[in-house]
Amino acid sequence: MNFMAALRSALRALAANTLRSILTMLGIIIGVAAVITMIAVGSGATQRVQEQMKGLGSNIMLVIPGGVTAGGVRLGAQTGQGLTEEDSLAIAREVPEVQVAAPASRTGAQVVVGNTNWSTSILGTTNDYLEAREWQLSEGRGFDEADVQGSAKVVIIGQTVARELFGDADPLDKVIRVKKVPVTVIGVLAKKGQNSMGQDQDDVAIVPISTYRNRIQGGTGGKLKRVGFINVKVREGQSMKVAEDNIKELLRQRFKVQTGADDPFSIRNLTEILQAQEASSQIMTMLLAAVAGISLIIGGIGIMNIMLVSVTERTREIGLRMAVGARGKDILAQFLIEAVTLSLIGGAIGVVLGAVATWAVGQFAGWQVSMSVSSILLAVGFSAFVGVFFGFYPARRAASLLPIQALRYE
Repeated sequence: MNFMAALRSALRALAANTLRSILTMLGIIIGVAAVITMIAVGSGATQRVQEQMKGLGSNIMLVIPGGVTAGGVRLGAQTGQGLTEEDSLAIAREVPEVQVAAPASRTGAQVVVGNTNWSTSILGTTNDYLEAREWQLSEGRGFDEADVQGSAKVVIIGQTVARELFGDADPLDKVIRVKKVPVTVIGVLAKKGQNSMGQDQDDVAIVPISTYRNRIQGGTGGKLKRVGFINVKVREGQSMKVAEDNIKELLRQRFKVQTGADDPFSIRNLTEILQAQEASSQIMTMLLAAVAGISLIIGGIGIMNIMLVSVTERTREIGLRMAVGARGKDILAQFLIEAVTLSLIGGAIGVVLGAVATWAVGQFAGWQVSMSVSSILLAVGFSAFVGVFFGFYPARRAASLLPIQALRYE
């Protein structure tokens, strides 16, 4: 019996018991759909973290003022000794692993142009911040030395601010008011998207750190030129851990911290945090795929069960085929093809169902999903393997029947 004849025979046998065949395929259908959907959800989460890492920039650390202890109570961050612009300069100058260190302060405020206003985040910093974040300008220019030294009334805005204030109009050289201070738009940032906390990074207006201190905040930084935090970018190929230790040692010396005392600052390795999130997402993807794969195994057990019933029901047919010349390998091939056909048809339906489920998750749950060809091939290939694995025993049992005993079977 050639392959095509065996396939036609298998299809006829499956069509003769359509309802039973559909119920048998149900486990495979659900398993394949679940595998595809779970991998798509997990891959989407991993892709989202990778995009956030790209948007954040590479090798980034954040230095913020730490808490202090008063009366036995641990106070929150930024309640201790503050960071200053000089601390930022010292980090960039004295820690060899550091590429740039950008002092920054942030507040929220209304920005106004004409009759249009928008509430956004106002960031005071230097050009080093854009280098640290690997943030390009889509148009315009950055701050020059005169802007920073002279507290110039200039601003660089994000894509969201540009859209909300100016729509499709060109914002360059337009004047907007930030806390009643008129500033001129000299640049527009390239799009960054959301960060790991779901915040819109493009909803920002950046002014020189001196402008922020002397005009926006009214000189509250004082002679010490205090800042809210310092963005640090470590050189490519340098150890983040070594850089962190050196920054910590330098700041402890500058703050005159005694041995054994708590640091009046904290250092957050943002890159490591996102890498840990990515690793967690990948592990979760594999875990979800493994759980979904159990459905395929259960479906395979269902196929084996039904094929054993089919062998019993068709014992006399098997005996008759053998009596007219069918060999054991022909019977084996026929039942194996039936099992694999059940798996592949179920797998095909499962792919369609999985694609619909993936679309629904992305559309209605708002999750980022990523369905790949490799996940489809993996699910369908595994379903075919399940058909062969669980169909072999019933097929082998059918092929090992003796013609005389099979013909006498009642």
